[in-house]
Amino acid sequence: MHSNPSLKKVLKPVHLWALAVGLVISGEYFGWNLGWQVAGTGGLLIATIIVTVFYITFIFSFTELTAAIPQAGGPFTYAYKALGPVGGLIAGYATLVEFLLAPPAVAFALGSYVHFLHPALPVLPVAIGCYVVFTLINVLGIKESAMFSLVVTLMAVAELLLFMGIAAPAFRWENFNHDPMPFGWGGVFAALPFAIWFYLAIEGVAMVAEEVKDPQRTIPRGYIYGIVTLVLLAFGVMFFTGGVTNWHNLAAIDYPLPEAISVVLGKQNSWTKVFAGIGLFGLVASFHGVIISYSRQLYAMARSGYLPEVLARVNKRFQTPHAAMTAGGLVGVIALCIGNTGEVIILSALGAVVMYIISMISLLVLRRKEPAMERPFKVPLYPWFPGTALVLGVVCLVAIVWYNPLISIVFFGLLILLVVLFVAFRKEHSITK
Repeated sequence: MHSNPSLKKVLKPVHLWALAVGLVISGEYFGWNLGWQVAGTGGLLIATIIVTVFYITFIFSFTELTAAIPQAGGPFTYAYKALGPVGGLIAGYATLVEFLLAPPAVAFALGSYVHFLHPALPVLPVAIGCYVVFTLINVLGIKESAMFSLVVTLMAVAELLLFMGIAAPAFRWENFNHDPMPFGWGGVFAALPFAIWFYLAIEGVAMVAEEVKDPQRTIPRGYIYGIVTLVLLAFGVMFFTGGVTNWHNLAAIDYPLPEAISVVLGKQNSWTKVFAGIGLFGLVASFHGVIISYSRQLYAMARSGYLPEVLARVNKRFQTPHAAMTAGGLVGVIALCIGNTGEVIILSALGAVVMYIISMISLLVLRRKEPAMERPFKVPLYPWFPGTALVLGVVCLVAIVWYNPLISIVFFGLLILLVVLFVAFRKEHSITK
């Protein structure tokens, strides 16, 4: 073993809550509204209820795995332990697709928000600039990153509450209920990836498990506080945005909240500009959090021999995986230049759902294979919770593939190619602590 420095154990429950909410909170600001295009307000509401049940059962189940196996690889580590090297590869690939492709969508929305505020600034250069700035902040150390995450997450939550307060008096049920399911039940299934966007990436908390103080007690608290916060915000934002005006006007844009506020207060109102300005906090919190998560996933897979060893390097001074951060940033910038928000969200959701399914299978297998394993947190109502999450995960997967055949062919084609290459050129791999 070479003398590579290890990761620092400094995170507490409040940091994990901030990371859990921060990772996801941009999903409350944009992206979900694209679900109205395919389902209407009622269709997206039903899809969101299904997905909320899915995430609650999933997070309680996933917490058992994270508390029992607190390692930076997260889902990759659990699948490796339960299903062997190929299982680890599939989980690792799915997680990387999810976490490397969520940030370009967020960066693009950041660019759109800045452009909304200052039309002279073009979207793409601003989005690329975000990658450079936040990668540098992340290199400085996990404690500094976590504190930054806590501050912007608190501001983002406060802002969403302010948004609901401003929108509530203008809410009209007839707006929300106008043509609620234009595409019937088919629309509900088409909207599932956009409902997933409300919660996508909360499981990224698992990636910092090696940097948590007292992980067995801290991780369950961070996850549970996080999911409760997000459920309340998701439904509040969706209802109030859909009730202030004709929802068709907000169904295809990257900044639905400032637009909704400008309907309530008027475009020239200074509060509209202030709101769009602080709207950046939610996007920044997510963007920052996802960089933390994908860098740890790349680091863990490289450390175990699945990716080039250079990605497992840790900066001696700051104890952060700087090589993995840089590589992940380059992938994101390329995705920014060739994709659009809708496609990137669907690909990211596809990676997430495959990873969720593999994680639930891993949980069920480990309960049978290693009954004596220490489990500081046990999922309630076993096996109903992981079973429900597994079934709903499969439903979401089928829906995404059915409505997005081309994107799915690319995703699974690349996965099959990787598995074939892996089996053909396989070396012995190990999960290192």
